[in-house]
Amino acid sequence: RRRRDRTARATGDARDDAMARNQEKANGMFNKWTSGKQDALRGSVSRSRPFHTHAAKDLNEADRWRSDVLRDVGRKVMEIQNAGLGEHKIRDLNDEINQLLKEKWQWEMRIIELGGPNYIASAPKVEDADGGAVQPPGTAGDRKAYKYFGAAKNLPGVKELFEAPVTKAVRRTRHQMNLHIDSGYYGFRDEEDGVLLKDEAEAEQQLQAEAIEQYKTEQKLRELEGGGGTRKKASTVADAGRQFVAHVPLVDEADIEREVLNRKKQELLAKYVSEDLQAQEASAKTMLH
Repeated sequence: RRRRDRTARATGDARDDAMARNQEKANGMFNKWTSGKQDALRGSVSRSRPFHTHAAKDLNEADRWRSDVLRDVGRKVMEIQNAGLGEHKIRDLNDEINQLLKEKWQWEMRIIELGGPNYIASAPKVEDADGGAVQPPGTAGDRKAYKYFGAAKNLPGVKELFEAPVTKAVRRTRHQMNLHIDSGYYGFRDEEDGVLLKDEAEAEQQLQAEAIEQYKTEQKLRELEGGGGTRKKASTVADAGRQFVAHVPLVDEADIEREVLNRKKQELLAKYVSEDLQAQEASAKTMLH
């Protein structure tokens, strides 16, 4: 009898537990149904992101899915900063981030198609959580280039991509330097802009003024050294008359012809007459004179 009581009591407890669990399940399902109905009335039914962007027919819906992608990107970028996740986990996270960035671009293109704002044109530069570059040098500006975030930049084979290449100075040969030489190198086109001509005219005027000043100074010194009174007076009279006085006798055309004829005569005599005959002729001329 005691055993039957214990069995009946245990059976009753089990029945009560089963009923309690069923009641909890029913309450949970009712709560889900109620919250789903309220979301449907508000127009914010939570469901998974569409696989294709063309599934979104409304601009607000496309903008909401883009924001959802941005939240996933931010969460995974913060997660990949942990270098203790292991190489395989870090590579997988980096692949997922790149895939999400591609999906973000697709949603932004869909927003433009639906008449929304252009997020691509106003998008900031993609950077790491610490503000570092996420693309290797040489791929900046390429949207399709693979990007590395957080600890992925320190993976084997990736760290070398972000190191600045050592540029070795190559000495150019004389032939290579001559290939870039044209007429401008030799100054043939210096006068095209007119700047050089202007500078030369100014320099010429300055040199002329200096030469005139130097001449005047030297002229004053000569006047002081050689009794400048008389010389100055003669110079003044000459300047007043505006006449040119030659202190050396000038030859005319007749004198020049006579001199040429005498030279030709001397050449013929030297060629056909002996020296004795020339001496006798010279002595005869001396006696006549």
